[in-house]
Amino acid sequence: MSTQDTQVLVIGGGIAGLTAAWELAKRDIRVVLVEKSCFLGGQALGFTCKATDSCQQCGACSVEKMLKQVLAHPKITVHLRTEVDSLEKAAAFKVGLTKSPASGDNSLLKGFSHLNEPLFVADGAPSGPLPPGTQNIDELGFEGELQADAVIVSTGYTPFDPTAKPTYGYKKLPNVVTGMELEHIMRENGKITRPSDGKEPQQVAFIQCVGSRDESLGNLWCSEVCCPYALRMARLAKHKQPELNVSIFYIDIQNSGKEFPVLYEQLRSESRFVRNIPVDIYPREDDCLDLVHLSDEGALTSEPFDLVVLSVGIMPGPDNRKLSAMTKMPLNEDGFFEANSLADTLPGQTTGIFPAGTSTGPKSIADTIAQSGKAAYETVKYLGGTPS
Repeated sequence: MSTQDTQVLVIGGGIAGLTAAWELAKRDIRVVLVEKSCFLGGQALGFTCKATDSCQQCGACSVEKMLKQVLAHPKITVHLRTEVDSLEKAAAFKVGLTKSPASGDNSLLKGFSHLNEPLFVADGAPSGPLPPGTQNIDELGFEGELQADAVIVSTGYTPFDPTAKPTYGYKKLPNVVTGMELEHIMRENGKITRPSDGKEPQQVAFIQCVGSRDESLGNLWCSEVCCPYALRMARLAKHKQPELNVSIFYIDIQNSGKEFPVLYEQLRSESRFVRNIPVDIYPREDDCLDLVHLSDEGALTSEPFDLVVLSVGIMPGPDNRKLSAMTKMPLNEDGFFEANSLADTLPGQTTGIFPAGTSTGPKSIADTIAQSGKAAYETVKYLGGTPS
């Protein structure tokens, strides 16, 4: 069978799905890419560039570049607001697709990149005038059946919900934000500001390992990306706002990439590192915060901060169990799809279903791109082609 006559279904339109789709399409393989949300790009597209005087190797620009390539490629068909409802294998895969449910909360949804098509989606009937080009959510989505010769599952992850750590006051204290919310603030404003009043903070605390390496929650894994993105964001903030005082509360710092040690040493010289995880956050006047932690002497102490950033961990995708039952791909004990290390063989050589990206566990953007490229490579081999 010529690979030109084949079609591959890619489930999930984050950086893993985009990469897999692109690697297949440039080998002249037709791809149907389905994404359950209204926008391509996934979590990674929400990250802001961390460049200061030089590139900080955060990978954010790679997502924009890949999105542009996928949208322009004639071999790739994209269905937004679409998810897999059924999957059966005979000679080929018979796949049932259905529209993802709308919230109906009369909200205006916006993509993270100007490359998103559409950029604005009306879910219900939002109040006020709508931006030009706004598309109604009912116009998105595909329902029906298709055939695929192979399947790549790149459904990504879900960020840990910090409300499960109620002592941090997330959603109750306006100036307690997640790392991703801080990314959005920096992306929108070009600097760090407080959600409560838009003012620039003077004292900022980053709390690492929120939801990861937490025995009380049963989440024993390291999310790998929390240290790099927090430190890169802290470095960017110090570059833009030199008067900012940054404190980083941590268990230990995970190295990531050959440039990371330089970043770490640079930040140690200009910020404060506290090897201790805080236990409580209380409100103060003017929406400031009291952060309670153990001192070096082992006594409880509190410090005032204007803004607290929670570096939340990577959790398994919400659809993993449903897709595992559908695809017969097993999950590991943490709820991610089983996969060997990047250097080893991926599962799927006999089944034709390949996991990719953070659906198999925590990864940086760079590692996700590399592993998704390998999934595409193995898919081409399965289809009888010669990977190049």
